[in-house]
Amino acid sequence: MRAFWFFMLLMDLLIPLSMIIFGKRFACGAPASINHTFGYRTAMSMKNQDTWQYAHRYFGKHCFVMGLILIPFSVLPLLFVWNSNVNCVGIVGGAVCAVQLILWMVLIALTEKELKRKFDSDRQ
Repeated sequence: MRAFWFFMLLMDLLIPLSMIIFGKRFACGAPASINHTFGYRTAMSMKNQDTWQYAHRYFGKHCFVMGLILIPFSVLPLLFVWNSNVNCVGIVGGAVCAVQLILWMVLIALTEKELKRKFDSDRQ
C-alpha cells in the first residue's frame, strides 16, 4: 500500500515540477524562432515574433509561480490518506491531478486572453 502512495505522490508532483521547469525556461526566453515543435504554441502566440516572445514570458512567469504554489497543495491531500487503501489513495491522487490539469488549462486561457488584450488580431 505504501509503495502505491509513494508512486501516486511522484505522479502528483510531475505536473507542478513540469510547470516549474517549463515556466522558468519560457520566462527566461522563448525559442529563437516560431516553430511547431517546442514552446507555447497557439494560433495567437504564433502570429509573429512579438506575440511569440510575449506569450512565452507571460505564460512562463505565471506557470513557474503556479508550479511552486501547487507543490504543497499536491502533497497535503495525500498526507491525509497515508494509511488508506489503494482505492482511496488512487481517488485522491487522481483528483489532485485533475485539479492540476484544470489550473494548467486556466493558465493557457489567461495567456490567450492577455495576448488578445495586448495584440489585436492583426497585431496592430
